[in-house]
Amino acid sequence: MGDPNIKSNDKVPAIGIDLGTTYSCVAVWQHNRVEIIANDQGNRTTPSYVAFNETERLVGDAAKNQAAYNPTNTIFDVKRLIGRRASDKIVQEDMKLWPFKVVAGSHDKPKIVVTYKNEDKEFAAEEISSMVLAKMKGIAEIFLGTRVEKAVITVPAYFNDSQRQSTKDAAMVAGLEVLRMIHEPTAAAIAYALDKRAGVDGKMNVLVFDLGGGTFDVSILTIDNGGAIEVKATGGDTHLGGEDFDNRMVNYFVNEFKRKHKADISMNLKALGRLRVHCERAKRTISTASQTTIDIDCLFNGIDFSAKFSRAKFEEVNMELFNKCMDSVTTCLRDVNMSKDSIDEVVLVGGSTRIPKIQQLLQELFNGKLLYQGINPDEAVAYGAGILAANLSGMGNEAVQDLELIDITPLSLGVGDYKDVMVVFIPRNSPIPTKKVHTFYTIYDNQTVMDLPVYQGERSKCTENYLLSHFELSGLPPAPKGVVKVIVCYEIDVNGILHVSAREITSGSNSVIKITNNGSLTKAEITKMIEDAERYKLEDEAHMKKVMAHEALTEFVYKLRANIKDYKVRTKLRETVLSVKDLEDIDHQIEEAIEWLDEHPDAEIVDLEDKEVELNDICRLANLSLH
Repeated sequence: MGDPNIKSNDKVPAIGIDLGTTYSCVAVWQHNRVEIIANDQGNRTTPSYVAFNETERLVGDAAKNQAAYNPTNTIFDVKRLIGRRASDKIVQEDMKLWPFKVVAGSHDKPKIVVTYKNEDKEFAAEEISSMVLAKMKGIAEIFLGTRVEKAVITVPAYFNDSQRQSTKDAAMVAGLEVLRMIHEPTAAAIAYALDKRAGVDGKMNVLVFDLGGGTFDVSILTIDNGGAIEVKATGGDTHLGGEDFDNRMVNYFVNEFKRKHKADISMNLKALGRLRVHCERAKRTISTASQTTIDIDCLFNGIDFSAKFSRAKFEEVNMELFNKCMDSVTTCLRDVNMSKDSIDEVVLVGGSTRIPKIQQLLQELFNGKLLYQGINPDEAVAYGAGILAANLSGMGNEAVQDLELIDITPLSLGVGDYKDVMVVFIPRNSPIPTKKVHTFYTIYDNQTVMDLPVYQGERSKCTENYLLSHFELSGLPPAPKGVVKVIVCYEIDVNGILHVSAREITSGSNSVIKITNNGSLTKAEITKMIEDAERYKLEDEAHMKKVMAHEALTEFVYKLRANIKDYKVRTKLRETVLSVKDLEDIDHQIEEAIEWLDEHPDAEIVDLEDKEVELNDICRLANLSLH
């Protein structure tokens, strides 16, 4: 099922998708250049929103446009949920701000609860993400006129293993084979390198400052004129971006409303939703103006709300977060022992880099250096992903095929010992893919089972890092402590996803696992999600057919009424084929049809067809041709 204009094709280009917290973007290599593909609204970025109502599921612009009026069933920020546990402190804090409901499912996996077609439904973050990915896939398929099956998908550099694996699972549910998952700042560096390649003399040190809607990454890379890009260090925060600036504005105005009107709107989801829309709009305005006014009619209990908001106040409210961004830049430089002066170019990526204060602080940090703004900050990541997709699928010109990429792992990986100390196997900023081996010995007599908890993070105490999984090797031969030796192999693939294997030397006992922690999707869950995704797609298509049939019949009946009411037509009909009573009966039938259409917006196609037959009978009686 699907669009009949979309055909299968063995030479389908792979696409690049920037799966963003607030907006997503898709690109493809075509006609010797990268094309950023516009959606059906003509927009080159698509909101990462999914909404549900009594009749349909909405994705993208349509979902965001109705968010203020359907807040509890409009899902956004899913990138802040994916790969996390429901009990995660960050998730718990976000739940206080989201208008939609999130509950803890099995294995502490967060589930989003919505009402869809008058029934409560629970969705995993991967499912919602897959709907956004499927939307981007569909945008590309309409543009290319052919099926798309392969993609390069970008993730924040600071995503941990669970978040990466969950994103890959979401792509599978969306019907996409992931050629590569690439870090967002690395993708932007590819876009920059292709744009600047002719001017690169030898090697350049480039710092990519990527501040988007929900995540922040900073990466230092070297780029040479032969097409090689090597990531040296990366840092950032997977929970810092434009949404956080919006949240602080919302909190500021909630307090202003309370101060002015002695009323608390913090628990009113619709009021908060409307306020958030206006805050986002105001934030964009003060990037180019020094002041703006927020005006909202009947915000709460019939009270109109109006307040001035200056760029200075915005900066004051968010300065703590801005400084946090600058601290990450300093840390990243320190990680690779580089001075500010050794950076040849600072590249801005992500919509939030349009904020003047961010640019000012960054420029001051680099002693007045001009910031590179030659690539569209909203599109750079997808642009780079599109180039890599062409490279990996054997398409593109010589510059694309010459591309060589060396990325790194952003977080240290290791196991916990019995003293709760993190034993690091692979330190952060190690090039990937990589493999490391470590030897463990039994720690007590006759030990037959070894439990190796796998952690990710930079703290010396295991419990302060992120627990990926417990890896258990059983069947060890009983022996005095320290005699039995176990060799554990850590391997990180090109997607930054971890695989672990272990071998006990004495007896040769083997155990191989893929780190999927208890919150990851099982094969059965993925299969069910794929089946559900196909069902939702068919339901969406059936609903759209009904909507289009309803719109077509509505247009037809109004055109018929206009013709029948036309003085010349009416006079001619009365003089030739119809009596006054006949015309009155026709008028009555047309008005009845209009009333029926108004009262039945969700009419089934068979009922619409029956109504069309009645109207066609009128046309034949009046000898009119309107189709």
